[in-house]
Amino acid sequence: MKKIIVLFSALAVCVSLQAQVKVAVHETAQEQPVIPAGIYGQFSEHLGRCIYEGIWVGPGSDIPNVDGYRTDVVDALKALKVPVLRWPGGCFADEYHWMDGIGPRENRPKLVNNNWGSTVEDNSFGTHEFLNLCELLGTQPYISGNVGSGTVEEMAKWVEYMTAENGSMAELRARNGREKPWKVKYLGVGNETWGCGGDMTAEYYSDVYKRYALYARNYSGNQLFKVACGASDYDYNWTRVMMKNAASKMDGLSLHYYSIIDWNHKGSAIDFTPEEYYDILAKSVEIDEVLRNHEAIMDAYDPQRRIALLLDEWGTWFNVEPGYNPGHLFQQNTMRDAMVAAMCLNIFQKHTARLKMANIAQIVNVLQAMILTKGPQMVLTPTYHVFRMYNVHQEATFVPADYNCGKLVSASGRIMDDFSACVSRDASGALHVSLANPNLDKPVTVELSFEQLKPKKVSGEILHAGKVNAYNDFGKAPAVAPAAFTGAKIIGRTVKLTLPAASVVVLEIDA
Repeated sequence: MKKIIVLFSALAVCVSLQAQVKVAVHETAQEQPVIPAGIYGQFSEHLGRCIYEGIWVGPGSDIPNVDGYRTDVVDALKALKVPVLRWPGGCFADEYHWMDGIGPRENRPKLVNNNWGSTVEDNSFGTHEFLNLCELLGTQPYISGNVGSGTVEEMAKWVEYMTAENGSMAELRARNGREKPWKVKYLGVGNETWGCGGDMTAEYYSDVYKRYALYARNYSGNQLFKVACGASDYDYNWTRVMMKNAASKMDGLSLHYYSIIDWNHKGSAIDFTPEEYYDILAKSVEIDEVLRNHEAIMDAYDPQRRIALLLDEWGTWFNVEPGYNPGHLFQQNTMRDAMVAAMCLNIFQKHTARLKMANIAQIVNVLQAMILTKGPQMVLTPTYHVFRMYNVHQEATFVPADYNCGKLVSASGRIMDDFSACVSRDASGALHVSLANPNLDKPVTVELSFEQLKPKKVSGEILHAGKVNAYNDFGKAPAVAPAAFTGAKIIGRTVKLTLPAASVVVLEIDA
């Protein structure tokens, strides 16, 4: 018997030559979940130029602003319909002492950001500035509390300061210009307590969590949703210990997952090979399996699924752009990042029986950002456009859909689908279909078939660029921007279209 040896090149190969996908949409399926808007959450840490220069320039800045918030950034975020915003970290949260960030700005002490580049901050952006920004944007605040270097009393008083109508903390808040308490739903009790948030074991932190959570009280009708610090990536034991020891005391459990192949050699955000492109995409969509595994553990302890899973940090992480502070994590954002965002969001929307929130890292100027700024200039990234195109899924009803597609094998041996889709129905009855074709070298013909629906009208948008490493740069016309998509055709109870290579399409179908 002859031994047959098959050698794969480093370039990802297509196991199937299939260039056509048939999607069966089950629009008549009953009792389907609503896609939480929180899946489209954002993350803002005191890291690099995310807060200062990105969101906050101060009321005296020459850059146009509204009470210190950049006008261009605020307008862009309003269009994004940000449902929830996490702050102040990240690792920064566990060295942040909230009392330093209240009162007259000129009297606030300066702070050395030890986690991120040893930047000296003036604390001009604190509790009032953050919560007022959330009100301005119409977004839910998600406070990340200091467990690593803080005290139970400090966190308890912060909750009281933000949410109580009466008492000494409410009086202090009023003296600082805010009589009415804010509504704060989400409270994270620590961040990455297995690492920068305290270097704890799961067993130790589960007791610490219960202590802090006990004294974070509800005031004046404000009901806290308490989030315990969860695992990093594949640490299933952390989830198991937290569910065993503290499930009755938590409303949510977090999870962090970054698309990194090698932490020591993360690669360039804009200069990458086809092999590296497929590697990052395959690592990104591996989140599907990671979510399933954590959810299975949670199901064993919480079969009613009372406790939410919150993926409150996720996204791509590449080398810092040349010329920038290495501790500021500023990276460009290409069509590759857009593909990662689209395929991951399609995955998240299928996990909402347990997954109730996801917060991409981060909102401005850091990692896989929505927005980049440079002085008075601002650009919207390809990832921003995906989030804006996909926001039609927020609070829409999930619609099941089945399809068979080809497979791609990355250079690191990961296997991924060469097609991605998700369908939802909004309150008006319109269907929205988000589609992604990650193939670099071939279009995919898609046929959407419906059980009873007879489409009358179809419209859409497409995000596509001539090169997958195309990005939007300051002072230049956008290289990646959405355009109207007119290639979808209605034939009876089907809609047919062709997705170009490395493209994202969102359709609206009316019956």
